[in-house]
Amino acid sequence: MQTAVLIGDSIRMGYQDTVREQLKGRTEVWGPEQNGGNSRNVLAHLDEWVIARAPDIVHVNCGLHDLRKEFGTDEAAVPLTEYTENVNRILTRLRAETHAKVLWATTTPVNEEWHHARKSFDRYEKDVLAYNAAAQQAARDAGVPVNDLFSLVQQAGRDELLVPDGVHFKPEGYDLLGKTVAEFVTQHGAS
Repeated sequence: MQTAVLIGDSIRMGYQDTVREQLKGRTEVWGPEQNGGNSRNVLAHLDEWVIARAPDIVHVNCGLHDLRKEFGTDEAAVPLTEYTENVNRILTRLRAETHAKVLWATTTPVNEEWHHARKSFDRYEKDVLAYNAAAQQAARDAGVPVNDLFSLVQQAGRDELLVPDGVHFKPEGYDLLGKTVAEFVTQHGAS
């Protein structure tokens, strides 16, 4: 049976069980218990989470933690230039140090007004677009297929799928994301 590793933040943690159920009997799905966090953290854990496991497929995302901004500041947790470099390094290392089919997922949309009202930091839609554009370019340059979860959520109705924190999803949102990830892994994964 082939193996797949899912790397990502709390959004990944929310859809992972659906992916596992959808691929049951065909692909063994694993993801770290902890939140993948930002691109710095993903880079720091690549050996442990992916390379040592030698999976057939890795579906990876980071971005929501990178683009967060404390109230009253315009500085992202991980600036866009560093994020771009980190994504390039993640993709380069995965392609060079594993035999896995590498897949990238875009960061899901946010409702910045809802998020601002309920959190101690901000996430802006314009930043989600900018960070996604940078990551998609890095993936294209590396020949890595992109699972566009951002567009999926937009087309399905962002505000109908999000919970009031403006970032996380209702069960039906996670179900949709999980089924889409499972389908993408099946379509683009190892043969």
